[in-house]
Amino acid sequence: MDNSCKTPRWRLLKAQLNNLTPRDFHQRIRTGRTPLVVDVRTASEFASGHIEGALHIDFFAEDFWDCIEALDPQRDILVYCRTGRRSIRACTLMRNGGFDNAKVFNLEGGFVAWRTAFTH
Repeated sequence: MDNSCKTPRWRLLKAQLNNLTPRDFHQRIRTGRTPLVVDVRTASEFASGHIEGALHIDFFAEDFWDCIEALDPQRDILVYCRTGRRSIRACTLMRNGGFDNAKVFNLEGGFVAWRTAFTH
């Protein structure tokens, strides 16, 4: 069986999300109606640097979904991780778990892309 044309599952999931470039993500933070910025990286990744004002919810923590469910679903929720893979999963879980897809946003390229865009 030839799998050379098979699209990776994460790309299929990503295509169903609201993906923002670092500049668009930043703009939504600045101009949105009190958006929640959620960092789903590990504690050590978060401690090494994060977007100002971000709420830390470790994707790999046992209470991850409990913490996500506690978020205000009426607010825009901007999610990021290191490179975008965990945030795609987190946003997909949120969408499948009842959050309004129009209010959940994924940072394309994650914190790596953010730092590249805003480090001079």
